[in-house]
Amino acid sequence: MMNSTFVELRENLKALTLSTMVREIEPALRQAKERGVGYDEFLLDLTVAELQTRAESRLNRRVREAKFPLVKTMEGFDLDAVDGLDIRLVRELTGCDFIKERRNIIFLGRSGAGKTHLATAIGVEACRSNYRTRFVSCYGLVNELIEARQERDLQRLIQRYTRYDLLILDELGYIPFSKEGAELLFQVLAERHEKGAVIITTNLGFADWTQVFGEQVMTAALLDRLTHRAHIINCQWDSYRLKQSLKEKKLQANPG
Repeated sequence: MMNSTFVELRENLKALTLSTMVREIEPALRQAKERGVGYDEFLLDLTVAELQTRAESRLNRRVREAKFPLVKTMEGFDLDAVDGLDIRLVRELTGCDFIKERRNIIFLGRSGAGKTHLATAIGVEACRSNYRTRFVSCYGLVNELIEARQERDLQRLIQRYTRYDLLILDELGYIPFSKEGAELLFQVLAERHEKGAVIITTNLGFADWTQVFGEQVMTAALLDRLTHRAHIINCQWDSYRLKQSLKEKKLQANPG
């Protein structure tokens, strides 16, 4: 039977919005009495549970806000399956110091190399560190910008994309833009310069970026901003996607 002190304590925890502690206090108190745990250890266990639940909720919220098409993690990427990847650098980037330093990452390489997986995995780590993150394809962002201009809502949208701690732009160069689209994308990236980190995945070498942005002067200006103090990762290995598919088929054929 609950005494008045316990009831009041639980109400106080509710008032402080410590929902996990409210849920866990009764079984935790019972276990503490059975194990002869002191007050300090009892409170520590409760606060650890509260903090863990909050961290999980925060991560889930950040991941939802990021709008990853598929959630890919670094644990799910076989780092040994690709030749020439600087594993030390990739692991360092998952620490997210590049976001605090407002530095960019550019993954260059052919389709299937695993660029989007790596970019997403770093994005998930950014969410874990409570950074506001947004994943969007370059083509999707350009369409969004054009639509916003037509509705006279362009500046508000550009400001929204400027406020993210990390912006991940996927598949630059896969689909060409109109002149208007290229100019609007340039505007977003120019606005973010030295204000927030950007990750870009692209199948084009820098010399070919004029195919996307058209004007050579604008392309040069953009590259100057993006590559300044950037981590540039050349993904020139054989198709990671193909290797993983063949590996899975082999496992299915020989399950033992």
